[in-house]
Amino acid sequence: MTGTGWLPKPTLEGELTTLRPFVASDAEVMAAIFTDPEVLRLTGSATSTAEIAAQSPTPDERTREWYATRASADERLDLAVVDKASGAVVGEVVLNSYDENALSANFRTLIGPQGRGRGLGTEAARLILGYGFEVIGLHRIGLDVFAFNPRAQRVYENVGFRVEGRKRDAFRFDGEPIDEIWMAILAPEWAEHRGHPQRARST
Repeated sequence: MTGTGWLPKPTLEGELTTLRPFVASDAEVMAAIFTDPEVLRLTGSATSTAEIAAQSPTPDERTREWYATRASADERLDLAVVDKASGAVVGEVVLNSYDENALSANFRTLIGPQGRGRGLGTEAARLILGYGFEVIGLHRIGLDVFAFNPRAQRVYENVGFRVEGRKRDAFRFDGEPIDEIWMAILAPEWAEHRGHPQRARST
């Protein structure tokens, strides 16, 4: 698959966003996004309010090295989400956990506070899903989302993901059990609606 989709990393253009390969200097803004309380809670990166309060927005060497090497990582795709209105990096979209036999990958995204509520995450999801199916040649893209994040679940449903199952009490935040919801989209479904399932159903 090297050189036919995963490498070199693409730059994808939408109306609201540009998805581009990461550079080392992006570690600063991504470290701040990762310590946003909502990101920490909804992604399961923290298990309590106290743990969120203890986070530092300064990137460590591991974070710096991670983003410095994303542009050359094979069999996964990490792209920065750039808000065209401001030119700022507001988050990331990722295809990882590639299974060559099943032609499947996992989808992950996070959008920081400066990029929320304006459709940036939805457009970014459509852009990377289109690349995954149409260029890399994936057959299945799946994800997990916690049940206390209905906003994210609505975004995923709006771009074509379907609920496949629920893992009960899979996570705890401040001691409260939270279900994990499994969702996926298949290549034939993408070909039918290209990330706009509502539009396809109305025609």
